[in-house]
Amino acid sequence: MNKTGRIIKQVSNDYTVEIDNELIVCKPRGKFRKMELSPLVGDFVVIDYDNKYILEIKKRKNELIRPKIANVDYALIVTSVQIPEFSSNLLDKLLVNIEYNNIEPIICFTKMDIIDESKQKEIGEYIDYYRKIGYRVYINTDDSLKDIFEGKVTVLTGQSGAGKSTLLNMLDRSLKLETNEVSIALGRGRHTTRHTELMSVRGGYIADTPGFSSLDFGQMTEADIRDNFIEFNKYRHNCEYADCMHVNEENCEIKKMVAENEILKSRYDNYLKFIKKG
Repeated sequence: MNKTGRIIKQVSNDYTVEIDNELIVCKPRGKFRKMELSPLVGDFVVIDYDNKYILEIKKRKNELIRPKIANVDYALIVTSVQIPEFSSNLLDKLLVNIEYNNIEPIICFTKMDIIDESKQKEIGEYIDYYRKIGYRVYINTDDSLKDIFEGKVTVLTGQSGAGKSTLLNMLDRSLKLETNEVSIALGRGRHTTRHTELMSVRGGYIADTPGFSSLDFGQMTEADIRDNFIEFNKYRHNCEYADCMHVNEENCEIKKMVAENEILKSRYDNYLKFIKKG
């Protein structure tokens, strides 16, 4: 008898598939090795229910390399405003990579309650801008953040020490994670078997993504980087050249919008660094 479910955990060559709230540990058929295709956590798969084999991998809408996970809906970027300091460079780097992978980014600013009024104003300007260009932005004390996860697969990324454990505890108090325990809870601690797993949180699934924040742009062209600065796409049709890279070209609408403060200067400065692969 064949059934369809979602892979929620992988340990070595054992894949845990969830079907109607039942967890079934399966092996992949040898044909996947010949196809050079491996099942990933997040995959929807058809299994031989009686013999516990994965027979078919359904078409993916996206996949990540680190961690190896497929069919992601959201990437929640947890970004600290202090200890560690806010980094627009890291935030924009993550946004570009996430957009490139066809995943919807959501930004969550943490530790807003420990900064002074002038710093709150500075960060508030960033929050207003990212919302203006179309991103969903939350502060970690915002209760409405709890409502975004239901029925979705969310990867969690951001700076080390940004407050991911605190955020997860707020979302699900039964986790009772201590600082720096996010990876341990997800099977990547020093004393646990390395594996990829989706945690059930608030009606959806969450996976931590160690290493995602250190991704470089090696797989992306300069044009890919340009095209994933989403606000550039609003104005670029007014540039003189269709393939304008917004650097040294004359009559560049993007540079004009930066000068007029329609595009945040830090975003443009980061763009220039990124296309130099920095």
